[in-house]
Amino acid sequence: MEAQRTALRSDSDRVAALQKYAILDTEPEQAFDDLTLLASFICKTPIAMISLIDEDRQWFKSRIGMKPSETPRDIAFCSVAIQQPDVMVVPDTFKDERFRNNPFVTSEPKIRFYAGAPLINEDGYALGTLCVIDQTPREISNDQKEALKALSRLVLAQLEFRRNLRLLKEVLTERTKDEHDREREILKLQQQLTRVLGLNLQ
Repeated sequence: MEAQRTALRSDSDRVAALQKYAILDTEPEQAFDDLTLLASFICKTPIAMISLIDEDRQWFKSRIGMKPSETPRDIAFCSVAIQQPDVMVVPDTFKDERFRNNPFVTSEPKIRFYAGAPLINEDGYALGTLCVIDQTPREISNDQKEALKALSRLVLAQLEFRRNLRLLKEVLTERTKDEHDREREILKLQQQLTRVLGLNLQ
């Protein structure tokens, strides 16, 4: 029971960390789409995605060969992959007890192969995955696995860059607001002083 409570707290912290990036439900961005395309090309799969695991769903920041923009978390392969420290590879879903009855296996998109690299930030939270999927059972080479890990680090770097840029804009906006407030206060004091001096001169 204690382990379960710890896991729940840990996932709650993980979701809170994800939300700090303010990326869920945002529009597609070329920088992420390019990395998804590279993952698909390198691993030679028809499907590739950048999947972010929210509290009760997986949402795709970028996707190739997949129509839905999100799916329920409880049937998401990536929800399992974020619990692994390394790339999770499922060579044949029919032979894996965790996934053989999964709706994504028994019906569209009929997943038979999956490989997902967790997106682990500097605080150790797995925000989601960069994953590749095929509809036939297969393996990936060590070189492809290492390339997938390298691309996952680039995805994370892009997430950090995007967040830092947003935070910088917020700071600059706040600073501009403070400067305007100070200017208004100075102008107000100048007007008061002008009125006082005007009265003294009369």
